[in-house]
Formats: sequence, C-alpha cells, structure tokens
Amino acid sequence: MIKRFHVLYVGQVELENIGLQGTPADARRYDNERLSAPFFAARDVAQLMDELGYYALWTAEHHFQREGYECFPNLIQLSLWLATLTRRLKLGCAFNVVPMWHPIRLAEDYAMADIVTDGRVIMGVGRGYHSREVETFDAPVIDQAANRELFEEQIDLLLKCFNDEAFSHHGKRYDCPPAVDYRGYQLTEITCVPRPKHLPVEIWMPIASSKSIDYMASKNFKAMVTLNGEKILDDMVKAYRDACAKHGHRKQLGEDMIWGAGLYLADTPEEAKRRVEPSHDERYKWFAPFGFVRYADEHGRTWGTPGAPARVPTLADGIKQKAWFCGPPAHVIEGIKSIEAKYPGLEDFMIHWAEGIPPKEFKEQLRWFARDVMPAFDRR
Repeated sequence: MIKRFHVLYVGQVELENIGLQGTPADARRYDNERLSAPFFAARDVAQLMDELGYYALWTAEHHFQREGYECFPNLIQLSLWLATLTRRLKLGCAFNVVPMWHPIRLAEDYAMADIVTDGRVIMGVGRGYHSREVETFDAPVIDQAANRELFEEQIDLLLKCFNDEAFSHHGKRYDCPPAVDYRGYQLTEITCVPRPKHLPVEIWMPIASSKSIDYMASKNFKAMVTLNGEKILDDMVKAYRDACAKHGHRKQLGEDMIWGAGLYLADTPEEAKRRVEPSHDERYKWFAPFGFVRYADEHGRTWGTPGAPARVPTLADGIKQKAWFCGPPAHVIEGIKSIEAKYPGLEDFMIHWAEGIPPKEFKEQLRWFARDVMPAFDRR
C-alpha cells in the first residue's frame, strides 16, 4: 500500500501566457537568468518537501532547451547541492540520459554522491528521446536500434563499475582498459574509485515499451510510470510483474514501481479543473509531439496507434483516464485509492508538477496535500 510520496519536477521556468491559445512552445525564448531560475525553484521545493515529510524529489536531465521547459543538465550535481540544503529528503534522477555520458564518468559521479550524501541520491537511467540533445552529444536516438545497443553496452559497463572490485570491458563502443603499458606492467583491468557505499545500487528506469520492460526486469531495475491512462497503467504494471517473474524476480503487482499522476486540489472539482487546465494544456503543447500521450481508447488501443485518437489530450481526457485527479482532498484520496487497491505491492506515489503552475502555487498545493491527503495513507 502507498506509504511514500514523491514529486517530479522536470525543471521548467515560471512560464507566462500558458495554455492552448498561449505562446507556441517553439516560440518561447528565455535569457540565461530565467533559464537558471529552476535551480532555485528546486531548492525551495526540496526544502519544503523535507519539512513536510515527502520521500523524494525527482528531476529530469535535458539540454539546450531555450524554450524553458526542462532546464537541468546535470542531475547528480543538482542533487548533491540540494542534499546540502535538506536533512532527510532523497533526490532522484529521472533520468540520467546514459547515451550522453561516458558510463565510467557517470559511475564515478554517482558513487561520490552516494558516499557524501549517505545514500540520499537515487540512481535513474534512460535512453533519451530528444534528437536535438542526444544526437548533438554524438550518440544515436533517431536510430532506435543503435540507441538501444549503445545503452545496453553502457549499462553493462556501468554495473561493472558499481559491482566489481576490478574489471575489464571490451565491447563494440568501449575498450576498458585499453591494452597499454602502465608503470612497467601491461594493463588488463581497472577499478572504479570510488565505488558506491550502498550496494547493490538501486536503479530506476521509465517504462516506455514492452522491450524496455523485459530489459529492466532482466537487470532487476525498478520502474517509474507517470501520467498514464488507467488501462495503459494496468497493462504496464502486469507486464513488469510478469517480466520480473520470468527473470527470477518474483514481485507483487506494483512492487518496485513508482506511479505518478497529475493533481490539483481545490474546494470543488470544477474550480480545480479551471485552475489547472491551462497548465495541463501547456504540458501537452510541449510533450505531445514526442508521443507522450499514454492513454487508451475504448478498445484498449494506445492513442496515436492506427484507429485510436491522435489529438492533443484535454484535461477531461486525463481525468477520465485517471491520469489526473482534481478536486477537494476527499475526492483526490478516493481517486488515488481506487488505483492503489488494484496493486498490493504499490508503495510509491508521485505528484507531477504540471508545467504551467508557478512555484508559489505548487508549494501551496504541496502543503495542502501533506496536510489533508497524506494522512489518509498508512505510512508505517
């Protein structure tokens, strides 16, 4: 049952003129001062979450986004800073885009963060989806097969860094160590210095496809699913449980998963919808072109597939699909518990910070949620 509460902040600036009729996403431009502001919004939200008893703040790695939607280029560096300003809150990486890293550098950075924060930084990995980002870093993403091949080799090397006192790796992309002389002997192995304090490292991935589910299960990685319609969510939870069992990791439905949804608290559902709708619509102006509409039609077909809707979703669609919960605390509690009841292993719920909500307003939502929603869940 749900006992831990998380927040996802992808690092948007405080956007203006939001909504479907607002500034087009591709037309937004911000100066460096505005593009730096999300660091301080993350600081303020992290400190509030720490005070209110939330479990983890998750952030997202992205690059070059002069449009202002996702402005954090280095999650481990950000998490280290936030850890110095909080006491208990965990800081999650959702996600380090591995094809844009050398895996040994990523392993070293994470190990240092794990040691100096005593385990408060949570490792997350992903393959990436922005062509502007990944391809600029000289890695493939348009060629999905090449992207997957690179990512899987990188993960193999990353795990050797974490788990092996000494290792070698000779693959298609990486040759570690190269066959060179070092201080009078032939180099055949290396050691990652330092290695993480907390082993095995807890690693999270987003569920994106059936292939990703099987791969995650083979590595016993934990899974994050956010803003999915109820039918898509159910399919993913069951597929992850079944894939884990196939690879020898027996889990209950929902175990080792974070389920995330959008929400807005107000005195009535109508007021909540009115207030959050422009922010909801702003999100999908940016994300829908990337294929991030994970809803199903009445026949169970994912939106965007042949025969299913392909339009930008409305807030009414999200509420109907139970990807968004809007209304007074009792209404939101009922909605969350209707999903919780289906998955006996589900212990983690994550609030998505809708892209158009200003930081001050979102912090008010976090206070209200902590006061009137969190106590309805057994957190022992």
